[in-house]
Amino acid sequence: MKKIVFYLVLLLLTVSCADTQSVQLNFDAASLQQQYATKKLSESLLKNGYTIADNNATITVEFKLDTTLGKEAYTINNQGKNIVLTGGNETGLIYAAQSIVEDLKNGITLHAVENRSESPKLLFRAIKFDLPWDSYRHSYALSQHDEMCRDLEYWEAFLDMMSDNRFNVLTVWNLHPYPFMIKSKNFPEASEWTDAEMKEWKHLFTSIFKMAKERGIDTYVMPFNIFVPPSFAKKHGVALNNLEHHHYVDADTSQIIKTYTRESVTQLLNEYPDLSGMGLTLGEGMGGMTPFEREQWMQETIIAGMQQANRTSKLIHRIPFSGNTESLGATSMEMEQITRDGIEKEAAMEKIEKPVWASMKFNWSHPHSTTKLIKVHGGKLYGKYFDPVPQDFKIVWTVRNEDFFCLRWGVEKFARAHIKANTPDYVGGYFIGSETYIPAKDYFTNPDYKISAKYAFERQWLFYKLWGRLLYNADTPNTVFVNAFKQRYGEAHAENLFKASNLAGKTPLRLVSFFDSTWDFTIYAEGFTYRNPETENVEFININRFINQPPQDTTFVSIANYIKNYASKQQSLPEGYTTPVMLASDLERDSKEALRLVENITEDNTDLMYEVADIKTWAYMGLYMAEKIKGGLALETYRQSNDSKNKQLAMTHLENALGYWDKIIEITRPIYNDMPLVHYSENNGKTWQENDSLRFHWALLRNDVLKDIEIAKQ
Repeated sequence: MKKIVFYLVLLLLTVSCADTQSVQLNFDAASLQQQYATKKLSESLLKNGYTIADNNATITVEFKLDTTLGKEAYTINNQGKNIVLTGGNETGLIYAAQSIVEDLKNGITLHAVENRSESPKLLFRAIKFDLPWDSYRHSYALSQHDEMCRDLEYWEAFLDMMSDNRFNVLTVWNLHPYPFMIKSKNFPEASEWTDAEMKEWKHLFTSIFKMAKERGIDTYVMPFNIFVPPSFAKKHGVALNNLEHHHYVDADTSQIIKTYTRESVTQLLNEYPDLSGMGLTLGEGMGGMTPFEREQWMQETIIAGMQQANRTSKLIHRIPFSGNTESLGATSMEMEQITRDGIEKEAAMEKIEKPVWASMKFNWSHPHSTTKLIKVHGGKLYGKYFDPVPQDFKIVWTVRNEDFFCLRWGVEKFARAHIKANTPDYVGGYFIGSETYIPAKDYFTNPDYKISAKYAFERQWLFYKLWGRLLYNADTPNTVFVNAFKQRYGEAHAENLFKASNLAGKTPLRLVSFFDSTWDFTIYAEGFTYRNPETENVEFININRFINQPPQDTTFVSIANYIKNYASKQQSLPEGYTTPVMLASDLERDSKEALRLVENITEDNTDLMYEVADIKTWAYMGLYMAEKIKGGLALETYRQSNDSKNKQLAMTHLENALGYWDKIIEITRPIYNDMPLVHYSENNGKTWQENDSLRFHWALLRNDVLKDIEIAKQ
């Protein structure tokens, strides 16, 4: 392998040092990934007082490949004056370099770097990223990110974050991506862009895919089906029932649409050689089709287009959610068998790389709840995908986040337990991401407060670090996360911040475990709101709904069920169940401890102020929920027994709850804007253009919190 010496001088980054040590970096110049690894390592060395030399250096860092280690694995061997980084592939070398960068950030010198090795637990560690143009849902909350998502500086920062946190797959999603990426050779009417505009789009996507490849990150384009551009529909007289791209409509399977889709996939793969692969989804725009017909349509379009491309590519096959002809049909055993047969057929094809990744939603749209698999999109999972254990495809869980967008979140114990409980051999990895939130523009932070985060995803740094690092190595020690707090805020408060984040961040998990939900808007934990099935509006979870809603986690007991069957010991609960009394106690204990841990933290910078404020907000929401549970228990007891003491007790607890909600308002009102969220902009069945003025803030819900007391009085 050709070796060269990488010599880089960045005068602005060089730190004066009386006994500066020089470092020589030996790597393969032909490797884009090794170029990236040495660039990041060099920048870190210069920041820490080292110089980069081309010969006679004090220390040599050498990059080597050894495929016997396995994909993405690495070892570091410190031999004193020579440090050898060995990767199982190029991505493994990036992770080895990043491991040393992490040491340098933690104040460890090169001489003190310890020998170590790591290998990936899961080979598919993906970010789900919805693009703001032709997005799945039409909302200002999404379209406001348009400009930022066209900025390559944003993508460079986002991809750096992914690489730092060991995410190795970027999936970009919108309803119909092809017109933004190619000008169809045989259907030019499908594009509404000028040549100059098309050139800009191509430069954007070409650059994103190239930067991802440099960082060892695979890329997939994830279209929904069946959609075509309005200009195409009008010219050919097809799909005229869906010019606005609503996702649940009857299918148009005209031959010209099949031809256009197949050719678009082929052209896309040929024109973007750095694009790793394609995804396919079965459900949207496919009303009226049976599961078999949907699978067959994919074979004749996306799969056929992949076969006709001039190269091999990878495939993500999303598990369908409708076992009948309805767009929102339920799962079925027959659908699972049809889907499995289709996936195995695809995996056997010459130009599709193994394994095929079979994606399904863990607990529908709200997996940040319980670590138990209760349901998938559409309902029950019958097990056909696992039995017998597949050979050429792997299941990947989609762990969506539709529950916290504004408040920072990070519960290490939850992520660690989730991975441990849900990764048998047939599971290949996870998706992390949202469908109703794009982590680009920071539209939350009051501009009067200047924080260091330029982009929204930087605010949720712990969320990405926990999931990414633990998906790569489930045994990653907590010191990694504590040290990340130290690097941001100093050593004095790092331990307490990490512990408090873990405790306070359990609040939304417990709410969603306690309150059954399905698709995106059926609960929004951060806002304590849900989709009322009677009005179809997003509403505050009032005390009546809170009492009667069944839990998502089947080991939790609702308030109504507890009072009716267990409070008077008519029945006894098996071990392992969580009663409302136990849940309120857990919330109260953890929330008070989180507040205690951060009470003496001096907010000496704005970033730290926000970190502490978010922990406090989650903690006060936990105390609010605990009091609401107690109020619900007393109110339901009064309704069953007509004991006036319980009525008064319910009012007292709900008044206490209002006091905690007021603490949330006191913290968040000055520092957070009223926020445009998809949950609210699609409220009342109107389009987002009509509801552009709708916003979320905890202060805007105070009257709803107050109404709980009135309900108890009545």
